[in-house]
Amino acid sequence: MGKFKYAAALLAFVAICAFTVPAGSGYKIGDVATDFSLKNVDGKMVSLKDFSKANGFIVVFTCNHCPFAKAYEDRVIALDKKYSAKGYPVIAINPNNPATAKDDSFELMQVRAKEKGFTFPYLFDDGQKIYPQYGATKTPHVYLLQKTDKGNVVKYIGAIDDNYEDEAAVRQKYVENAVDALLQGKEIEVKETKAIGCSIKV
Repeated sequence: MGKFKYAAALLAFVAICAFTVPAGSGYKIGDVATDFSLKNVDGKMVSLKDFSKANGFIVVFTCNHCPFAKAYEDRVIALDKKYSAKGYPVIAINPNNPATAKDDSFELMQVRAKEKGFTFPYLFDDGQKIYPQYGATKTPHVYLLQKTDKGNVVKYIGAIDDNYEDEAAVRQKYVENAVDALLQGKEIEVKETKAIGCSIKV
C-alpha cells in the first residue's frame, strides 16, 4: 500500500511541475526577450517586429475573467493612450488555457476587447508557449521592454502600481515611472515588484 501512495504522490508532483512555472524561471532584468507571433482579436497575427517605430513595449499578461485584471483594464487602456504615441505601446496577452478558464476563450476575448474599446493588440497565447518564456505567473503581470541593438531588453517586471483596489489611492505608479525614466534616459529606480493577481490557468 505504501508503494501505491508513493507512486501517487510522485505522479502528483510531476503533474504540478509540468504545469506550473518554477520560481525564478523566465526573464530577468537585462535579458533579451525573443519575439513571438500570436493571434490578435481581429484575427491577424501580431509580432513585436511589426512595430517598426516603437522604442519598446509594455507587455501585459492579462485575461477576461480575473477580478484583478478587470480592475486594471482602464489603467492599461490609459497606459496605451499615454505611451503608445511616445513609442511604448501596450501589447496585451491572454496566457490562460480556455479549457480550464472558459471565460478566457478567444471568442470571449473578442467580446471583451470590443466592450472595453481596447486600443492595443489583445493576443491569445495559443498552446501557452509564450508566458513561460517570460516567467509570468499572474494576471496582470507586466514586462517593460526597451528596443536596443541587442533586441528587446527587459527593463521592468511586476505590477502596474501599488493599489489594485483603488486607483485614487495609488502612491507608486511602477510602470509609468519606469517608462518615464526610459524616455528621459534615466535609470529606472524600481525595476521589479511583486505581481498581484490571479494565477495563470493551465
